[in-house]
Amino acid sequence: MNVPSRVAVVTGAGSGLGRSVAEHLAAAHHRIGVLDLDGEAAEKVAADIRFNGGSAIGIPVDVSEHDEVRAAFDTVRTELGPVEILVTSAGISGFTPFEKISLDEWNRYLAVNLTGTFLCLQAGLPDMAERGWGRIVTISSAAGQAGALRQGHYSASKGGVIAMTKTVALEYAARGITVNTVPPFTADTPMLQEAQRAKQVPGPEMMARFIPAGRVGTGDEIAAVCAFLCSEAASYLTGQVIAVNGGAVL
Repeated sequence: MNVPSRVAVVTGAGSGLGRSVAEHLAAAHHRIGVLDLDGEAAEKVAADIRFNGGSAIGIPVDVSEHDEVRAAFDTVRTELGPVEILVTSAGISGFTPFEKISLDEWNRYLAVNLTGTFLCLQAGLPDMAERGWGRIVTISSAAGQAGALRQGHYSASKGGVIAMTKTVALEYAARGITVNTVPPFTADTPMLQEAQRAKQVPGPEMMARFIPAGRVGTGDEIAAVCAFLCSEAASYLTGQVIAVNGGAVL
């Protein structure tokens, strides 16, 4: 069966999970808009995809800024075509006791993790609705399912992503657009490694004790599920929370 090459936008794709998702979608012969706050990192990922025979462009964008998001999606349309696949991996994470979360910190987490996802969905959905086909995967978090110590701001923002994903899935299901969310528990990414270096979370061996599978997952394992959710085969799967977490949250 010939699988069409579609245009995919992946946010937070300059490193970590977002990069893995972009690479998996490129391997499926899709054209990739690599979006990241770090424009140099985004272009490097895009260049690597092109070196391996794929089609990709790197675009710097702060997903919390409405005008930047719109401009980035317009660039993707101009250079690659209408957006048909969207994976929202851009996000920030950190640890602060609840009583010490400042209003500025709270607002920043909501702006990037929740509003950033909202802005990207609004920017991509019109193309999908017009074509009667679309795949959206939001990256949420196990913290948004079950809460997490010292992550009241992060948990709230990711819980909002889960709720928003389900709502958009309901509104767009009849238009050929699927909308699902993947909430990792943890994965061996630069974000996790930075938190471990800062002693904010346990090291790999200790963390593995909290995971029934007995190990920390990889970005590629999560990205492979995201790529499936973006495929033709996932056409009847929408509004679901697909937890790739080794059994850590059931």
